[in-house]
Amino acid sequence: HKTHTHKRAVVPSLRVSVPQVPPFHVKTSPKMVNEDQIDALILRLHEIEAVKFGEFKLKSGLISPIYVDLRVIVSYPDVLTSVASCMWDVLKSNGATFDNMCGVPYTALPIATCMSLNNDCPMLMRRKEVKDYGTKKAIEGAFHVGQTCLVVEDLVTSGASVMETVEPLNQVGLVVKDVVVLIDREQGGEARLAANDLKLHAVLPLSRVLVTLEKNGKMSADLVRSVKAFISANQTGPNASGNEIPLAPVEKRIPYVERAELTRNVCAKELWRLMGTKKTNLCLSADVDTAAELLELADKLGPEICVLKTHCDLYPDFSDEFVAELTQLASKHNFLIFEDRKFADIGNTVVGQYASGVHKIADWSHITNAHIVPGSGIIDGLKSVGLQKGRGLLLLAEMSSKGTMAKGEYTNAAIDMAAEHPDFVIGFISTDSAKWQKTWSKGLVQMTPGVQLGGGGDAMGQQYNTPALVIKECGSDVIIVGRGIYKAADPLAAAKEYRAAGWDAYLSAL
Repeated sequence: HKTHTHKRAVVPSLRVSVPQVPPFHVKTSPKMVNEDQIDALILRLHEIEAVKFGEFKLKSGLISPIYVDLRVIVSYPDVLTSVASCMWDVLKSNGATFDNMCGVPYTALPIATCMSLNNDCPMLMRRKEVKDYGTKKAIEGAFHVGQTCLVVEDLVTSGASVMETVEPLNQVGLVVKDVVVLIDREQGGEARLAANDLKLHAVLPLSRVLVTLEKNGKMSADLVRSVKAFISANQTGPNASGNEIPLAPVEKRIPYVERAELTRNVCAKELWRLMGTKKTNLCLSADVDTAAELLELADKLGPEICVLKTHCDLYPDFSDEFVAELTQLASKHNFLIFEDRKFADIGNTVVGQYASGVHKIADWSHITNAHIVPGSGIIDGLKSVGLQKGRGLLLLAEMSSKGTMAKGEYTNAAIDMAAEHPDFVIGFISTDSAKWQKTWSKGLVQMTPGVQLGGGGDAMGQQYNTPALVIKECGSDVIIVGRGIYKAADPLAAAKEYRAAGWDAYLSAL
């Protein structure tokens, strides 16, 4: 048993006090996981098609000979009970101790609930979609700062989904040391978690599943070899069974200030140096309704950001006076202005839209962006106006909304167009540039929208990723945050929190 001395503390992001919860101790028991129980569970999982074989297209686009779908176990109470029991037993066997537990949404939630009820252990819930009303909490439940929380997941491949739950738990003052899963696909998840000081407790390494199914005539020897070959060839890091394959060395991030020397565009140079000296990679997406609201946010949050993203066509009170005051605030607080215009017309048309009209965007916005649908002529048109003014252009290479068509060949075309205009194109709006197959200049900046501390999505199809995931794994340089800041009860506190999260992720990637 472990003992605790709890300090009464309040985490600002909780904003509410929580009732006393007695510390939980894992109960000792002579009952541990046995081989017969494991074999029976594996065969039952195969019977209900939670483990299937064939040709399955994964989220990554790879074709896998095996597919593990544990969502189905909610329809089989005997299987759910057995899964929860085995996962609890492996924790006891390994001597894990914790105060409460949190299931990774969504498949692990019924497993965690079953474990909680069967063992009288307090449970917390992570919201995958953090609401912008009510308490606006990412973690629901009663807990105290400093308590140790067990993370429950159904299976682990790379460990990315686990880390998306660990981060918001840490943000509210909970300590995570242990992660329990039913199946470890042995593709590097254990090593990744260990690198983050997390111990993985797995009931079933995938290799163990294969042994039982082959022994019981559910798989042929050829199929077993095929699955093993697929797992070996698609490692995200060293696997749990120790059969590591050599991995390419991780490319370290070039410091922001040094990347200023890799671009020809004066605006890009200014952005790289600004981020390096101000120590922030946070862009505020201020999608407010009026120019007056925008100016208030810019003055309050300006010290925390490197870029302020605007939508000038939203403001009915747009005026020359507004522009003058906004540019003054940008100078006062040392940030750049990015008008998110998303130009998408032919070259001649965008020249007028950028240079004149009501908004005269090129006169006051350091950065703007464009779709590449019309072809490279749109860049030529915008460059004819903006280059002489020291402006920079971002190309929309990827988008964070569900069902986006900005991917694949579209993204490759954006990379090619950027290479043709190194004097004016300063980078991309992207979501996962780390996976791009085409090479691109490291003088180009990657800016990623859809960032939220809790991850998840919203009802309009926006998909959110955490700052750590976006910077460290997706290859982004600037995190774009909107509602997570300006809809927060305390926008300044939220901005500081996002700034710290983004900067810490950048430093750890150097």
